[in-house]
Amino acid sequence: MTSAWHQLEAHASSPVKRHFLHGLVLLDRTSYYAILVAMGMMTLLVSAQVFTRYVLSSSIDSADELSRLFFVWAIFLAIPHGIKVGIHVGIDALVSHLPEGLQQRLAQLMALFGAAMMAGLFWISLGAVASKWQELMPTLPITAAVFYIAVLVCAGHSCLHLVAQALRLEPLPSAPTHRGGLPS
Repeated sequence: MTSAWHQLEAHASSPVKRHFLHGLVLLDRTSYYAILVAMGMMTLLVSAQVFTRYVLSSSIDSADELSRLFFVWAIFLAIPHGIKVGIHVGIDALVSHLPEGLQQRLAQLMALFGAAMMAGLFWISLGAVASKWQELMPTLPITAAVFYIAVLVCAGHSCLHLVAQALRLEPLPSAPTHRGGLPS
């Protein structure tokens, strides 16, 4: 096993927590690569559209729709990574004046509240995906639900990170190391 797996064992005292963190690391890694693919495809598609429009005086019919789809997926896949490390907007004018222990308990409570909200968003997104499944995109023979699936994935992934924060499990790196293995 790599040192990342040993790091997981140091952070998780129970087998359930350790398996939860293993799964979360794998989900983070998969999401990380999916973000790279979505951003790369969006960049290539927009570049190809600019080339065909200005050099060939033509157009790629589905370029706008596909580039928007890749952008939406990249953004919604990236949100849980920000939640994991706490880079989201927060106002701590009042909280910063509280004792350290109370700040930590309040952070746990807010993580639980956030996890509950993400679970609710996950449930609502399931309904949105089901209701949009029959609709097709205007320029592609693909269901319009793919936009809502991005929200569904984001809500589920974010919920897992918020649960980890509420349980006070340490965030682990999701970006791959230069060796291509798990983070060390």
